[in-house]
Amino acid sequence: MLLLALDTATPAVTVALHDGTDVLAESRQVDARRHGELLLPAVDKVLAEAGAVLAQVTDLVVGVGPGPYTGLRVGLVTAATFGAALDIPVHGLCTLDGIAYAAGLAGLTGPFVVATDARRKEVYWARYDDARTRVTEPAVDRPADLGERVAGLPAVGAGALLYPDAFGAVPAGMPEHQSAGALAALAAEKLARGEELLPNRPLYLRRPDAQVPANYKVVTPR
Repeated sequence: MLLLALDTATPAVTVALHDGTDVLAESRQVDARRHGELLLPAVDKVLAEAGAVLAQVTDLVVGVGPGPYTGLRVGLVTAATFGAALDIPVHGLCTLDGIAYAAGLAGLTGPFVVATDARRKEVYWARYDDARTRVTEPAVDRPADLGERVAGLPAVGAGALLYPDAFGAVPAGMPEHQSAGALAALAAEKLARGEELLPNRPLYLRRPDAQVPANYKVVTPR
């Protein structure tokens, strides 16, 4: 296996190459406005560092969100294009699951919450029993509305850092954004167990910001 992982669902543009056992190379740049500009150079950088070429990749894994529409679709479209060009499978994983797995690698145990910034003063979030076990579906909410659903639990992710009054303590050394290395390691673990991963479809959880105006008039030729 030579698995190429990428995720653009958070402000981090992150890519990693994994051989089924270890991460061979990884890149991460945090820039919420340049996903499209940064992703392909990051792929080239990771392949070069690992001494590999794209044609050697056997599997792709992509973070399917939840995440803001514009950034998220960059990774999804890129993964779909690579998959079609190379004729290899494209596996999806929840972005929050990748952050949870990274938190486990950083030493977090027991129940906790992962929260990322959803903008509009909201967060994408989910609860976990441990780094591999999500116990709620990903959701988008205002932090102040979460109440008892997150009370008393440690929290990780940029959303928890943005809204400290709504979440429990953020342990030191925990991931703020996605790591493609963690996403790849989680995917490799699941594939080795024969688990079926998600399809390459986005978890938007809400409508995109750009919408057709309500009073828009269609003009057709006479």
